[in-house]
Amino acid sequence: MPSPAAQATLERAISPVARCLTTESAQALLAAPADPQTQARLDELAEKANEGQLTPAETEEYDALILLGDLVAILQARARAVLAGHA
Repeated sequence: MPSPAAQATLERAISPVARCLTTESAQALLAAPADPQTQARLDELAEKANEGQLTPAETEEYDALILLGDLVAILQARARAVLAGHA
C-alpha cells in the first residue's frame, strides 16, 4: 500500500478518469475479472519477494504490478461511489 502522500497523488492523478465513470461503466469496471496470467505472475513475484529472491528486473516488474493494483483499487472505489450516488 502506498504512503498517504503517494495515495493522495495517485487519487489526484486518476481523478479525471474517475470523473468519466457512468453507472454502466462503473458496473463494468467492478465486474471485470483480473487477468489470470497477470495474477499468476503477481503471485509468483510476491512469493519470491517474501523469500528475498527477486532480481532487479523482477523487483521493477513487481513494483509496477503493485502500482497497477493500487490504481485499479482507486478506480474501483470511485466506481462504488458512483453506484452509491456519492460521486
